[in-house]
Amino acid sequence: MGPSAVVWDYKAAMEVTKDWNGIEQVVLRNAQGASVKVSLHGGQVVSWRNDRGEELLFTSSKAIFKPPKAMRGGIPICFPQFGNCGSLEQHGFARNKIWTIDENAPPLHPNDSHGKSFVDLLLKPSEEDLKCWPHSFEFRLRVSLATDGRLILISRIRNVNGKPFSFSFGYHTYLSVSDISEVRIEGLETLDYLDNLQQKQRFTEQGDAITFESEVDRVYLRTQDVVLVLDHERKRTYVIHKEGLPDVVVWNPWEKKSKGMQDFGDDEYKQMLCVDGAAIEKPISLRPGVLE
Repeated sequence: MGPSAVVWDYKAAMEVTKDWNGIEQVVLRNAQGASVKVSLHGGQVVSWRNDRGEELLFTSSKAIFKPPKAMRGGIPICFPQFGNCGSLEQHGFARNKIWTIDENAPPLHPNDSHGKSFVDLLLKPSEEDLKCWPHSFEFRLRVSLATDGRLILISRIRNVNGKPFSFSFGYHTYLSVSDISEVRIEGLETLDYLDNLQQKQRFTEQGDAITFESEVDRVYLRTQDVVLVLDHERKRTYVIHKEGLPDVVVWNPWEKKSKGMQDFGDDEYKQMLCVDGAAIEKPISLRPGVLE
């Protein structure tokens, strides 16, 4: 008998459903039982479960799942602006738009496809978008689920404009944690950061690791490509590996700010932590026709 090989059919591992607002969602599964759910509202990953069915992303119980309101939780795509660092709405408009499934996406490296369940999404600006941000682009997002349960996001942004443009960017990742007071971040020690709670003043991280006793809203600069989030109570470690995104945002609203957020429970800050790969301090510049 000759050699045999199992050919992974990524399309068979992808299912398109609809949420209660009639907005399409894509569900990815692997053979081990892990799953990822991506909403076409914002191109946003809204669920990531491991092979034991445990949810790894936080979503607020008060989240609003109706466009044009952004959904509080999962992984919102912040483009072409992160936070309030420009003239656009908070975190830009990509997270509020309806994306499409891209059936003819340009190929990626075989390693980004082989053995993975994935979907390619596409966002192009509307006339309304071009009025507030006059730059034409194609934003392609691949969301993949690997055989070992890893969640992988790859963004490709092409300038189809006649002139260069710049943008900031972030994967605004809401991690589910047992208790914020039991969580620490490793990999950001000794780095400079901008403190958004102190008018973006620049400081240097002094601790051996980052722990949480009050509100935190920081942009760590020139970070390494791997950051660890350790949840001691659940004995779980999130390993965040990033490429091409020099900054890391760390955010937890704590008690006072939580009570002022309409789409966030008063005590939910205890069960979440945002750790975002981002490009904020130095915006990314794209020449016409260039893909980033």
